[in-house]
Amino acid sequence: MQSPEESNEEYAFEVQDIPITATTDATEANLASVQKFVAVGVSILMLCSMIYIGTLLFSGDGFVTYRPGDQALESQDVYSDLIDFDGIKLNGNGVTVCIVDSGIMPEHPDIDTADIVMWKDFVQDRASPYDDHGHGTSMAGILIADGWMKGIAPKVDLMVAKALSDDGYGDDGDVAEAIDWCVTNGADIISLSLGGAPDVLPFNIGSGRGSDEAAADAIDQGVFVIAAAGNDGGDEDDGDVSSPCSERLVICVGGVKQNGEHWSGSSTGDNNGRAFPFMLPRSDPNQKPELVAPAQKVPVINYEGSWSLVDGTSAATVYVTGAIALLLQDNPSLGDSSSSTNSEQVKEWIQQSVQPEEGQNGHDDDYGYGLLKIQALLDQANG
Repeated sequence: MQSPEESNEEYAFEVQDIPITATTDATEANLASVQKFVAVGVSILMLCSMIYIGTLLFSGDGFVTYRPGDQALESQDVYSDLIDFDGIKLNGNGVTVCIVDSGIMPEHPDIDTADIVMWKDFVQDRASPYDDHGHGTSMAGILIADGWMKGIAPKVDLMVAKALSDDGYGDDGDVAEAIDWCVTNGADIISLSLGGAPDVLPFNIGSGRGSDEAAADAIDQGVFVIAAAGNDGGDEDDGDVSSPCSERLVICVGGVKQNGEHWSGSSTGDNNGRAFPFMLPRSDPNQKPELVAPAQKVPVINYEGSWSLVDGTSAATVYVTGAIALLLQDNPSLGDSSSSTNSEQVKEWIQQSVQPEEGQNGHDDDYGYGLLKIQALLDQANG
């Protein structure tokens, strides 16, 4: 077959004459009006398109976007690499996690397909999930997000107990009641970012049974309890991690920066014992905090429907909650115990699998036994 350049065959295109009739002045005027209308419409359409594209691509202060900013996406990648989450195929399926916090806004596009199996409001007794503070939604996203943000265990069955009010405060009696509710309704793991939540009131003297006792009872019934060390590190440190993180078998989580170094806001543990308030010295593998996880410039969803960067051991807590959910999915028998035996075993695996700071020997009151390494934890359990 000859190419067009090589062909000797001639092609002719017949141009047909189209008769043009004379137009009146009125018709010409109507035509001009239509042209102006079309021009204006096209201009408006182009402007709307530019605004829409801008909302997709631009992230600035005070501007609600349809995607996280580049800094949030980069931070997600940095922390995913830091804790060895990349490449893990587990997703938490079959594990039930109960988050006790300020609630959840399930309409956020990154969590709108999540499986929220139970909800209980201990503040206003409202029947449907909501979040009038935002902290709970952000924490839930670290666990279950499956959109721009990628949660650590997005396929868990999620229970949500609202025990913090719209100002971030919570009564310790409500928190204890919420913990009991989680246990009664079949939670495998309870996640308590309370010690690291803004303005949370961890103690309410004279209120009766508190969150520390409820957490200890939960563990005695075979439930894993993960809690935040607190955010009063540095000059503001009160001498120990927050309650109920201070309970012996609670897995207490401190925080690190993106480079893996200790985050200065993370509360320091007191492991030497003291006379007042009385506390015996803590011993391995239960010295506080037990480990550290991402806590500075952590990318999260928020209850306004967009994305944010936050600091706090609250966030670090949920990273560990997700890791334990993956561990239980990979080892279902860990959820079968009705005693604290499995919590004790997992604590030993944590001590053996975390990455200490360079030059660290044994437990560190700020850094715990070391940095969460999810793959190493899974390998330790299956070794």
